[in-house]
Amino acid sequence: MSPHSDLRPYLRTLDAETLADLLHAQAERDPELRHSLELRAATQSGDVSEAHRLLDTAVPDGNGEYTAKVGAVLDTLQRMLDAGSRADLAPLARRTVDDISEVLEQSGDHGGDLGDRLDRAVELYARACAARPPDPEKLADWILEVEFDGPGRPAIDLADFAAALGEPGLRRIKSTVDDVLAASGPGHRRDVAEGLREQLAEVLGDVDELVAILSAKPPRRDVSLKIVRVLRAAGRHSEAIAHAARALTHDKNPKPPEPEPEDETSRRRREFDAEPGRETYAALREAATADGKWPAQRRAALACLRERAADGGADELARVLLDDGRPDEAWRACVRFGATPELKLELAELRAAEHPAETIPVFREHVDELIERKDPQAYQEAARRLKLLRGLHKRAETPDEFTAYLGSLVETHRRKTRLITEIRTARIALPKAVTSPRTPR
Repeated sequence: MSPHSDLRPYLRTLDAETLADLLHAQAERDPELRHSLELRAATQSGDVSEAHRLLDTAVPDGNGEYTAKVGAVLDTLQRMLDAGSRADLAPLARRTVDDISEVLEQSGDHGGDLGDRLDRAVELYARACAARPPDPEKLADWILEVEFDGPGRPAIDLADFAAALGEPGLRRIKSTVDDVLAASGPGHRRDVAEGLREQLAEVLGDVDELVAILSAKPPRRDVSLKIVRVLRAAGRHSEAIAHAARALTHDKNPKPPEPEPEDETSRRRREFDAEPGRETYAALREAATADGKWPAQRRAALACLRERAADGGADELARVLLDDGRPDEAWRACVRFGATPELKLELAELRAAEHPAETIPVFREHVDELIERKDPQAYQEAARRLKLLRGLHKRAETPDEFTAYLGSLVETHRRKTRLITEIRTARIALPKAVTSPRTPR
């Protein structure tokens, strides 16, 4: 056979298993081929767990690989949503939104391809929520967190999430908005609350409220046109004409920004910069929150901690995020930068209920560590963890993976009769081929 012969006729004679083995072996030697196959798996298999794995391994490196992997995950989401999949895709979609937001916050660049990916991810999350609505109050809390404490992106349109929020979710948002408007002076939080108040009026169809909100703004052409459109859509044509006539005389008079004085926030910021850590971060948070400057200060402080996390300070970053009440971000920090096994296990315990598939590898590693201790108490704890893993696989809809995993684990440790006994005591069905040797270990 010449070097340039077409191998496809021969390859077509091979069975699928042989072809898969050949391709897998080559992919192990060729990183580019492996990456290509990973992207195809995410975009064609519909495997949600594979999409989660892609996010786990997606690390921003400046060469476009992160953007490509995120794009593959979004393609998977869109294809499954377009096909009317019955799977609950909201957790994956939300994780993608949060992940991209964190990367953009870290880089400080909200434009380009990744910024477009974020807009698309939010759109797909809204679709996933509409298809399988999550808890409306938890969804409302996420929207409020993004709006009040986020870096300014993603942009959330309440209309896209209105159906999933329903009355309970919209009521929760309105309650928070009312509280902020009643308590806050000029600043970021009030600006956000006023924007949400306007969106709520639109979503709820409260024309009088919406016109009042718009009329209170400084006169601008776009605001006046929106008032006219709202009134016309409500059938109030004479009011629309009258407002259009008045708008012709309006003038723009923007106020110049006021200089920012030295304050407690500035002092705490200097302390944090001198010694970035959990305690100085907490002090900065307290001062900046009181001054209404926390969102911007938080972005800068976390950027500093992320730089340190890349050099081995992942635990400090994750602890800070936990203190902030952001366990999802703490988890992603551990995945991206690495963390001690103790902290990974702690975060997995917090995350297991809502994201079982993501936590399975952590608990498997813990089982291995317990077995390596070779003492009865550790074997007993390993059996309890195996029972937990069985439940996680069941909720992740991968029970066959647990069966295969358990079979491999038992085969590897078949001579550890004390371990086998503890697994049986935990009422975990063992593979039929398991036999117990006479000498316990």
